[in-house]
Amino acid sequence: MKVTDLPKHWEKDKEAVERTHDYNLRLPLEDAARIAALAELYPDRSESDILNDMIGAALDDLVRQSPIKDKLEGKQK
Repeated sequence: MKVTDLPKHWEKDKEAVERTHDYNLRLPLEDAARIAALAELYPDRSESDILNDMIGAALDDLVRQSPIKDKLEGKQK
């Protein structure tokens, strides 16, 4: 999924996803405010949901388009 596809994804019904790892993020205040604003725009999505989707989409973009594509694909196996 592309980052630009996320708003359409967030408008759809939320699907259950198994989360197996926890991470603690420290965001700049401006970024945290943007995440909070997105969660308000899409009330079915929590801030954690928004962050998970954004990170997943960014990783998908890296795997598809980046010079490190082969290295990332090798780590997934």
